[in-house]
Amino acid sequence: MNVIDDSGEHANELLEAHAHVWNHMFGFIKSMSLKCAVELAIPDIIQNHGKPMTVTELLVAALPTLNPTKACNIYRLMRILVHSGFFAQKKLSNDAQEDGYVLTSASRLLLNDNPLSVTPLLKAMLDPVLTKPWDFLGIWFQNNDYTPFDIAHGKTFWEYASHDPKLGNSFNEAMASDARLVSSVLIDKCKGSFEGLNSLVDVGGGTGTLGKAIADAFPNLECTVFDLPHVVADQQDSGNLKYVGGDMFEDVPVADAVLLKWILHDWNDDECLKILKRCKEAITNQDNFTSITNQDRQVMIKKKVIIIDMVLMEDNGVNDEIRKSIETQLLFDMLMMTLLTGRERQEEEWSKLLSAAGFNDYKITPILGLRSLIEVYP
Repeated sequence: MNVIDDSGEHANELLEAHAHVWNHMFGFIKSMSLKCAVELAIPDIIQNHGKPMTVTELLVAALPTLNPTKACNIYRLMRILVHSGFFAQKKLSNDAQEDGYVLTSASRLLLNDNPLSVTPLLKAMLDPVLTKPWDFLGIWFQNNDYTPFDIAHGKTFWEYASHDPKLGNSFNEAMASDARLVSSVLIDKCKGSFEGLNSLVDVGGGTGTLGKAIADAFPNLECTVFDLPHVVADQQDSGNLKYVGGDMFEDVPVADAVLLKWILHDWNDDECLKILKRCKEAITNQDNFTSITNQDRQVMIKKKVIIIDMVLMEDNGVNDEIRKSIETQLLFDMLMMTLLTGRERQEEEWSKLLSAAGFNDYKITPILGLRSLIEVYP
């Protein structure tokens, strides 16, 4: 069969399609190249250099860790990472034989001393324990296994993490690094969501990074970090922050507000309903309103559940930035399907889920980039 017509238009379409398939087929190389650069500490080396850094200077700085026979290939790693936007090249002088590498906004988020570093999340997501389940995705669609992770490792993600200190610590560090980023935006842009509350429970709050930031920002707010007993066992109460061990499927401590940061997307709808019902019980065990005195006036604070999670955007096919964000959201949705039982949800799916859990109203504030703040009222 002749697939090329006389005009050559079909040939161009065919070659473009071929390149599109190749780009996706080799897409994993982008993430693995980035992981390699982080493992070699290249962002930190360039940052510590204090000025644009040539390949030759980079090799000298990294010489103790590089095999001399492999060093000549560093420029190839840097070339793909420049193309991907993690480094940029800068002309040093008219007579300079080499350009210098500088950091970009993206690679600054990979610096070890950056308080908002995403390196722990990158390392966790690209750990072989978490990449192996992808080999079983096709098999999972054809059998009765719980998740592809179960097929790969013979147990659920949560079971594996609770018995493997390396994965457990890696996951906790990843969530803590994300919490630092979220808290910096949340406390700055969403103060009104916390002001006036007397008590708040951070459900699934891990080692307390977000809970501590909220407690520090609102010293009159009693904050409780609530997670599995083994997660909070070594954590110490301090000031208006305390740690409580338990199971969110069974019971959630009573409070004016319950915070669920990046929790519900880990679970399917039935599991989310159980969690949300426990949260609703926690905020309705007292009156739905808390009365507090603010100087000389009475302020009524409505109790609520505060959810930080993705609300899948609609693809209008026009805005390239929105399309990139949607792609990232959809990648996360596939991640939840492969590692856990969860999913990312559209607004109508959130609305249906919240209504089924017995809540009457909600408000979505898309202020956290790919994620939104969802305030839910009983």
